[in-house]
Amino acid sequence: MDNQLTTPERGRQREILNGAQVLSGQLGKTIQRLRKAYNLSLSELAEQSGVAKSIISQIERNETNPTLATIWRLSQALDVSIERVLATSDEEPFIEKTSRADTPILVSDDGKVRLGIVGWIKTVEWLQWYEVSADPGGQLDSDPHQRGSVESLTVTAGTLEVEVAGTTQRARAGETLRYRCDRPHTVRCIGSEPAKAIMVVIMKAAVME
Repeated sequence: MDNQLTTPERGRQREILNGAQVLSGQLGKTIQRLRKAYNLSLSELAEQSGVAKSIISQIERNETNPTLATIWRLSQALDVSIERVLATSDEEPFIEKTSRADTPILVSDDGKVRLGIVGWIKTVEWLQWYEVSADPGGQLDSDPHQRGSVESLTVTAGTLEVEVAGTTQRARAGETLRYRCDRPHTVRCIGSEPAKAIMVVIMKAAVME
C-alpha cells in the first residue's frame, strides 16, 4: 500500500512524535512555573495573554501542543523570551547569567516597592527569592502563601518593617526577619531613606515535617 512506512521511516516518525512530546512536557512545566513566579491564576494569565483559560490549563497538563502564536502570546504576558519558553533541555549550563534587563519586576500597588525575581524558575514551586527595592513610605501587601510557608527578609540598606497578624517588627541593614507568610503580611519602608533587601520564600513543599 502507498501509505505503508518503511522501517527507517517509522523510526523517524517515532523520533518526531517523541520530540513533540518532550517539547510539550517541558513547555507545560515552564508555563506553570513562570505563572506561579508571578503569582498569577489561570484566569489572570488568560486575561493578560488573550489565550483561553482552558487552553492554558491543557498546556500545563501537557494535553495539547499549542501553536507558535499561542506560545508567543503567553511569553509576552509572562515577560520572557519565546526561546526560553521553548527550551527543552534538562541539562542546564553550570553557570547561567541573567541580565538586569531580563529580570522580571513586580511592583506594589502604590508603585513604591519593586521585587526583582532573581530566583531560579525551576525552584519556584518550593523556593523563591527576590531583590527588594523600596522608596520611603512604600508598602507591599501580600496575600497568604500556602500553609506552612516561611519568608526571610535580609535588609541590606535602610529600614524595613514587617507586619504579620498584628505583630510588627523592624530590621535595619545587616538584620534579618523571618516570619510565617501563610497569612496576610505587609512589608513597609520606614524612615526617609530608600531600603533594599533580599527576600527568600520557602514554600511548604520545602519545609520538612
